[in-house]
Amino acid sequence: MRILLVEDDEQLNFNLRFQLEKDDMKVDSCFNAEEAVYYIQQGIHDLILLDRMIPGADGLSLLKQMRGQQNPTPVILITALGELPDRVEGLNCGADDYLVKPFAYEELIARIRSVTRRLNQTEQERTLAFGDIIYYYEENLLKGKEKECILSRKEGELLEVFLRSANQVLSRNTLIIKVWGYNCDIEDGNLDNYIHFIRRRLKAVDSLISIITVRGIGYKLTADQ
Repeated sequence: MRILLVEDDEQLNFNLRFQLEKDDMKVDSCFNAEEAVYYIQQGIHDLILLDRMIPGADGLSLLKQMRGQQNPTPVILITALGELPDRVEGLNCGADDYLVKPFAYEELIARIRSVTRRLNQTEQERTLAFGDIIYYYEENLLKGKEKECILSRKEGELLEVFLRSANQVLSRNTLIIKVWGYNCDIEDGNLDNYIHFIRRRLKAVDSLISIITVRGIGYKLTADQ
């Protein structure tokens, strides 16, 4: 899970990021509205932890802007404003949950799990299906019609990005950010290597799915059936 943390308290920002990353979550953190808008526009996060009072604009304004642009990314507001009218206002603006400071980290994790569980409650299995394959992303298991194989963690993360955007052209930069994060030191050729690995995995399960190179832009996952 990739989380965007928008919190202007530097110590709290650092502590939350440290704890979330210890729990194997990917975290991009920022401290003001301008930075938050930039990150939100990338559309790469599974969940946003949004402080209600941040420099540049208040969190509710950002939340209203997101929902006005049909951005469905789950948002948990974190704030010191804990009165009933404040909570009601936050939820009415489109927040998925509302957490009042100070809070225990265990409660934050419980609320993150609750929000993501609600989003996935209609899933019978934690899978992604496309064409002639099914990918079990918690087990990194790729299944074709008759064969299956296990992917490495990075292979799985990259395939998941493709499956969630099947038939869409994804730029090289988008793929790198979604899998390796901002400011990563990955060499450009490493992405090509992992694309090659996934193509081999698809071939290993006799899939007709292809990852097409779109010259000068990036790649696209298509089903040739």
